[in-house]
Amino acid sequence: MHASSKARFRVEGMDCASCAAKIDTAVRRQPGVEDVSVSVTSGTMTITHDATSDLEAISRKVSGLGYTVSRIAEKAPVQHGHAPHDHGACCANEHSHGSSCGCSGHDHDHHHDDDLSGLHGHDHGASQGPWWQSRKGQLTIFAGLALAAAYGVGHLFSGIAPYAFTIAMLVGLLPIARRAVMAALAGTPFSIEMLMTIAALGALMINATEEAAAVVFLFLVGELLEGVAAGKARDSIRALASLVPKTALLDEGGKLREVPAETLSVGALILVRPGDRISADGVIIEGESAINEAPVTGESVPVRKGVGDTTFAGTVNGDAALKVRVTASAADNTIARIIKLVEEAQESKAPTERFIDRFSRYYTPVVVLIAALVATLPPLVAGGLWSEWIYKGLAILLIGCPCALVISTPAAIAASLSAGARRGLLMKGGAVLEELGKLTTIAFDKTGTLTEGKPKVTDILAFEKTEAEILRLAAALETGSSHPLALAILAAASAASIDIPAAAEARALGGKGVTATVEGRNVFLGSAKAVAEQSTIPALASDAMAALNDQGKTVSVLVVDGVLAGAIAMRDEPREDAAAGLKALTDSGIRTLMLTGDNKRTAAAIGAELGIEVHAELLPEDKQRLVETLKASGEIVGKVGDGINDAPALAAANVGIAMGGGTDVALETADAAILHARVSDIADMIRLSKRTMRNIGQNITMALGLKGVFLVTTILGITGLWPAILADTGATVLVTLNALRLLKAR
Repeated sequence: MHASSKARFRVEGMDCASCAAKIDTAVRRQPGVEDVSVSVTSGTMTITHDATSDLEAISRKVSGLGYTVSRIAEKAPVQHGHAPHDHGACCANEHSHGSSCGCSGHDHDHHHDDDLSGLHGHDHGASQGPWWQSRKGQLTIFAGLALAAAYGVGHLFSGIAPYAFTIAMLVGLLPIARRAVMAALAGTPFSIEMLMTIAALGALMINATEEAAAVVFLFLVGELLEGVAAGKARDSIRALASLVPKTALLDEGGKLREVPAETLSVGALILVRPGDRISADGVIIEGESAINEAPVTGESVPVRKGVGDTTFAGTVNGDAALKVRVTASAADNTIARIIKLVEEAQESKAPTERFIDRFSRYYTPVVVLIAALVATLPPLVAGGLWSEWIYKGLAILLIGCPCALVISTPAAIAASLSAGARRGLLMKGGAVLEELGKLTTIAFDKTGTLTEGKPKVTDILAFEKTEAEILRLAAALETGSSHPLALAILAAASAASIDIPAAAEARALGGKGVTATVEGRNVFLGSAKAVAEQSTIPALASDAMAALNDQGKTVSVLVVDGVLAGAIAMRDEPREDAAAGLKALTDSGIRTLMLTGDNKRTAAAIGAELGIEVHAELLPEDKQRLVETLKASGEIVGKVGDGINDAPALAAANVGIAMGGGTDVALETADAAILHARVSDIADMIRLSKRTMRNIGQNITMALGLKGVFLVTTILGITGLWPAILADTGATVLVTLNALRLLKAR
C-alpha cells in the first residue's frame, strides 16, 4: 500500500468551469491519482496521489489540453522555535486565548512555496497583462481580422466569398478543434470545444460559411470575456499580496539596513517608521502607535498598540516609530496564510456545486441527443428540408453548451470567499459558506470570545483613601507582576497618568494576596476573605463588595497599616460590539447560547448584560455534549470559540468558527475564522452566505432561462446560429459578472 501525498500546480489559461471539468477528468484517469481539486478562480490544481503516479506525465496531459502548467514547489517546514510570543502551556484553562496564546499555533508545519509570488498567483505571465497580450486575445484578434478580410474579399469577388469565409473560420476553429480532440481522448467527449467544432463543420456542410466564420469568432470573443471576468476575481486575492511592502529596515545592533522583506527571518528586529506599511508579522518591543489594520482585518478605526502587542504584515503604522520583532517569515505571515487558505477553499466544492457538476454530466449528452433529433426527425418523418433542420439542430447544439450553468455556482462562491477574506471573514470552502446561511443556533464561548479576554478595573471603592491614592498604592504592589489582575490595575494607573511609588520587601502570600512596604507604610492587597481573617470588615463595605461580586466582578481589598483603605473591582468586560452582534443574530431568527467553564455568578452577570442564554461551569466535554444534543434535536449549530479550549465543541458543530487575531489556531483549527475577533462579524458572515446563495439562484435562473428562450425561438425559426452562440457566451458572461458583484459585498 502506497502512502498518499499532494502536489499543487499553477494552470494558466483556465478561465471557465468547462476548463476545470476537462482537466479534472483527464487527470483522474492518470495512474496513481486518487483525487483532484481544480480552482478556476485561483488558477490552481491540487492532486492527491501515491508513489506510482508520474507528475511529469500529468503535466504533459494537461498541457496537451491547451493549458500552461507549472509545479508549485514546496519548501521545508517553518520552525518557529522559541519565538518571543511562546507562552508555554498557557492553553490549559478557560483563560487561555487563541488570539494571544502562542502555545499551540506554532507547532504546526507549514508548507509553502519557495516564492510567495509563485504561490499566490504572480506567475501568470501574459494572462495578467492586457488582454491583447494573452494567447487567447491574440487568437481572437487574428480571427477577427480574418473575418473582416473575408467580408472585404467577398464584397469584391462574390464568387470566392464561401472560400474566404471558410479560411477565416479555420483560423479560429483549428485551435478549438485540437483542444476538442485532446479533451475527447482524455475522457471528455462532450466538451464546449467539441460542440463548437461540430456546429462549425455542420454549418460548413450546409454552405452557411459566413455564419460559421462569425460564430467561431463570437465564440473566441466569449472565451476572452470569460477570461477577463475570471481574472477580476483572481485580482481581488492578488491585491492582498501587494499589501506587503517589498523592503524592510533591518535593525542590526542599532545600525539600519534596507533589505528585501522576503528575506526577514523569525527573530529579526525591524524599524517601522510613521506612515510605513509593516513588512512582517511581529511583536512590538519598543514604541506605541495607532496602527491602521483595515487592509488586513477590515477594522476602520486605527488600533492603539504598544510593547507586547502583535502586528500584521501589510498594516500601516500611524504616528510613531516602532521596533518590531519578526515572528513569521514572508511565506508564513498572516496575508500569505490568508491567501493560501482562500485558494485552497476555492478548490473545494460546495454541495450545490457538486450537484450542478453531476447534473451537467447528463445535461450535455441530452442536449446533443435533442439536437440530433431536431436535425433528423422532421426531414425523415415529416419531409422537412434537411438544410433547414440541420441548421436548427446545430443552433440547439450551441445553445445547449453548459458553460453558464456550470460556472454559476463556483463563480459566486469564489467571489464571496475573496470578499470575506478582504474583510477578515475566512471560510474554508464553499461547503462552509453554504452551511453558514442555514445555522439556526450559535453557541459562544465567553472568555476571549464574547469578552475581551483580559480583566479591566471597573470600580474603585474609597473607604479611608481617595480613589487615586488607592489605585496608586495598589499599582505599587503589582509592579513587575504578570498576573492578569495585576496587569489590569497597572493599566488603569497608566491610563490615569498616576506616578507609581516604589515598593520594598514585596512578597506574595499564597492564595491571599501581596504585601509590601510603600513610602514607609505596610500595604496589603488581596481577597476580602484574607482581610476578614485579620480584621472585621464594616457591614457597609461588605455589602458594597457583595454587590460588585453579584455583577460578576472580582474584588481586591486594600489595607494600609491595618486600616481598610478601599477596594478595586475588576472584570473581563464584554467586547464593545458583543451586545449588538448578538442582537443582529437574534433579530435574524438565530438562537444564541453562552457555553463557558467560568463560574455561574460571573457568567450569569455577563449573560444578563448581553441578553444571552447561559450554560456555565462546563468542561470541554460538556460543551461538546451540549452541541451534539442541539444537533440531535434538529438544530443546525455553529460554535464560536478561541480554537483551543473549545476544540471538541468546534469539531462537533456543523460549523466551527474561531475568533482570533491571525494566529495559526484561528486560521487552521475551525471551519471558519473571524480575523478581527468582532462578534458582529458572525452576523456579517451569515449575511454573506445568504447573499451568495441568492446570487447562485439568480445565476442558475439566468443560465437556464436564456437557454430555454432561445431553444424555443430556434425551433420556431426565429433565431439561428448567431443568437445561439450569443445565448451561450452572453449567459456565461452575465453569470460571471453577477457573481463578481459579491466582491463588493458589505
